[in-house]
Amino acid sequence: MVDCIFCKIINNEIPSRKVYEDNDIVAFLDLTQVTPGHTLVVPKKHVADVFEIDEDLAATIGSKIPKIATAIKKSNPAIKGMNIVNNNGTVAYQSVFHSHIHILPRYDEQDDFSIHFGDHSGNFTTDELDSIALNIKSKLEGY
Repeated sequence: MVDCIFCKIINNEIPSRKVYEDNDIVAFLDLTQVTPGHTLVVPKKHVADVFEIDEDLAATIGSKIPKIATAIKKSNPAIKGMNIVNNNGTVAYQSVFHSHIHILPRYDEQDDFSIHFGDHSGNFTTDELDSIALNIKSKLEGY
């Protein structure tokens, strides 16, 4: 894709700090560095989001995440945890429309990054949860 910044990085048209590359994916430091070591894992094939990724590409990407995450953790003994995030769509804060996985090392609660899941356990009745699950399950049939 002509104007895709990740395609330009993949094609070595603009500089990046690559930490891993093979025939299918590339991993490089995010320029914004939410936390030190913040790395993006990007398929070389241009796909906008998770909805365009086929099972083979998903398996390829997924198989490299533990290897890259482990290397990041080993690179800095101060890392206490890690968030692995994939944003899909503007409402989910996707800003580059070439699918990618964020690997975000966590150092402590004050490292300027947060994901907060409040207690929403009372938002749905068991009947509503059953209905939601059944609807999703029906969409998976035939996959």
